[in-house]
Amino acid sequence: LATWFHEMGHGLTAMVLGQKFTQLMIFPNGSGIAYHTAGSRLSGALVAAGGLLGPPIAGAVFILNSTSAKRSQILLSMLGLVLLVSTVIWVRTTFGWVILPLIGISLLTVAGKGPLWLQQIVIQFLGVQACISTYRQLDYLFMESANVGGKQMLSDTGHIAEALILPYWIWGSTIAAISFGLLALSLWHVARTPVKNTRL
Repeated sequence: LATWFHEMGHGLTAMVLGQKFTQLMIFPNGSGIAYHTAGSRLSGALVAAGGLLGPPIAGAVFILNSTSAKRSQILLSMLGLVLLVSTVIWVRTTFGWVILPLIGISLLTVAGKGPLWLQQIVIQFLGVQACISTYRQLDYLFMESANVGGKQMLSDTGHIAEALILPYWIWGSTIAAISFGLLALSLWHVARTPVKNTRL
């Protein structure tokens, strides 16, 4: 799921910048590739950053809304539907076609039939997992190149460095700091907000 957030971050950022998001590959080892049409050097850097920041941004949104049962249910339903739709439109690997619909159907089941407390726990758990996925693959932020799908290619921070001059490790440090800040701020906000277990 963290890989899906990451690759969708690349693809959706490319679309926002006027490029075409063509396909998404997810492999059993947890790696993935998002294919999109080419743009300028700056847009390439932004697309690379969009993938790195996709999971922590999504995670922060989930955590911040986990105090409300209604919003938790809506987010679970939306996430489940987007997983299914994105599989049909963009995913082009057998592994992705198997695992993503299973996750999507599971989330829709929890949203439709699960108790309110479970929906809130699930969305908060997904949020935390999305945020910390950056740190579970921290070494990737500090690699200039990486092996993805059996091919050696520039890492995301390598792409940013190529376009914006500064070394890849500076961009890796910046992304790591932003990811930690999003997690810390969202958890701090939730800790200060009363939990709403009733439907709005």
